[in-house]
Amino acid sequence: MRKSSLFFGLAMVTCLLLMGYGLPKNIEKKVHKELEKVFTETGIQLNAINVPAELNSKLPKEINRDNFFKVSKGTTDFGYVFIDKAPSKTAQFDYMVVFNGDLSIVHAKVLAYREEYGGEIGSKRWLKQFIGKTIGDRVDHENNIDGIAGATISVRSMTSAIDEILQSMTILKENNVL
Repeated sequence: MRKSSLFFGLAMVTCLLLMGYGLPKNIEKKVHKELEKVFTETGIQLNAINVPAELNSKLPKEINRDNFFKVSKGTTDFGYVFIDKAPSKTAQFDYMVVFNGDLSIVHAKVLAYREEYGGEIGSKRWLKQFIGKTIGDRVDHENNIDGIAGATISVRSMTSAIDEILQSMTILKENNVL
């Protein structure tokens, strides 16, 4: 009986490790590559942040174990990363937002853009506008984020997505989740 319980436990752990974070493999590789550049470390680990369902229902942006992680290596915590999809004109694009330990944005990246037009939102120059924004800040494509001709829908979508994650992280901080 003990051997079968031990075998079952090991099998479950192995399955969980093989499943990864629930991110598509191509996106997961890009996320790790970006995080290694941002934090100048290799071997970075992503640890899912669990948010109670009741609190999650109050968040502008849903947080789940497949999209919000603490970034660490060993006992050193570097910050957090949020990975999600946002709508463009006819498809969706994948993006990530990286926060340092003080909960300010240190990096934003469009990981995969699937449209013919609007891909300029992936430029470092445009994404730099979000760097330094902290929880409690608001971003808006009409007030403090510049637009891009030919990418209006994607600009609005990315700006709204980042505004929602900033608001959500404010609520998580206020509720001692972060």
